[in-house]
Amino acid sequence: MIKVYIDATPIRDKPTGIGVYTFNLINELHYLEDTKNLQLNIYFHPSLKNWLRCNFLIPKLLNKYSKVLRLNIPVSLADLLAKYLPFIFSSFKKNLDNINLIHGTDHYIYPYEKAEKIITIHDLTFLKFPKYSTKIVKSYTGRIERCLKWTNAVITFSKNTKQDIVDFFNVDPSAIYIIPQASRYSNNYLAPQLTQDNPISIEKHLDSPYFLFVSTLEPRKNILNLIKAFEYLKTNYDISHQLILIGKKGWGYHHIVNHIDQSPFKQNIHHLDYVSDKSLATFYNQAEIFIYPSFYEGFGLPILEAMTLGSPVITSNTSSLPEVAGDAALYVDPHNYYELARMMLKVLKNPDLRQEMIKRGRRRADKFSWRNTALETLSVYKSVLDKKDQL
Repeated sequence: MIKVYIDATPIRDKPTGIGVYTFNLINELHYLEDTKNLQLNIYFHPSLKNWLRCNFLIPKLLNKYSKVLRLNIPVSLADLLAKYLPFIFSSFKKNLDNINLIHGTDHYIYPYEKAEKIITIHDLTFLKFPKYSTKIVKSYTGRIERCLKWTNAVITFSKNTKQDIVDFFNVDPSAIYIIPQASRYSNNYLAPQLTQDNPISIEKHLDSPYFLFVSTLEPRKNILNLIKAFEYLKTNYDISHQLILIGKKGWGYHHIVNHIDQSPFKQNIHHLDYVSDKSLATFYNQAEIFIYPSFYEGFGLPILEAMTLGSPVITSNTSSLPEVAGDAALYVDPHNYYELARMMLKVLKNPDLRQEMIKRGRRRADKFSWRNTALETLSVYKSVLDKKDQL
């Protein structure tokens, strides 16, 4: 029996990004417990904001799991204690008897000496492109350096990010495992009743054809160049399309909002915050083109989701994005909004190309699943424990 504790801290009631990865991994590992000789335990740190409010409630998404250890200390403080005063941080030690392994899912893991340790590193934006990172995220460098001193293996999602980890942290490549993520949707997810899930947010936006972007609104996602490409097409070509941006407002979003407010086409640009999974599926499915011009990604999960649900994809020719999309997407230089506009126009003018992209996208998305992600992660657990036994 493999006894594992996995960090569920990134999960929120409305998960995005790292939270989506963590939730789906835990969910699939939970289904594998009975058949794979696995005992899955979960631990959870409150956010700093909730900790200051004395709010130690775990997200509702974790309520179905019976084995959730609540650590009433935020990760940032736990990291400081591990660095300066490890002898007073005993919350783990008194609860972690007879476990084999701890998996930190978000660039951090506590140095519990009686278990093997695995850390997931999602990307190194804060090192490669610090101008796209917040002050808090920039502090990850020191945290990761400390954690790597006691970590047995690293999980990441692409060859590109693996090479970044080797280059910046001098990690042995053999200790880094590439395990792709997957779409939250299956290719048969859609059903006729989906459009009734959230009629206010959907129906008023689907009357006209639209281009779609889905992710957090922040500088790294290159939304300004997407808007400029859209404005170029509206100015020079007779298109009735809207531009829909779906995602929470992140760091630096003010520049994006200000640009939209000053745009001559601001009535055609719509920002929606968090929408339900069912509503989002409809937006993906009915989009003319899904566009993801990010400067840098550790994986790029939204492009897989778009492909799963039948949207043709245009994305950047940088970082991990070509690894994920393969031959199913069209690629552009993310710094060149004119090139992006021309590629959008190419798809609009060529219905056969658009249909071929949809077919290729579905085939590409079928290669990824959260079940495979969980099985490959379990394989890493076993590999790390086997190496320990051989010593």
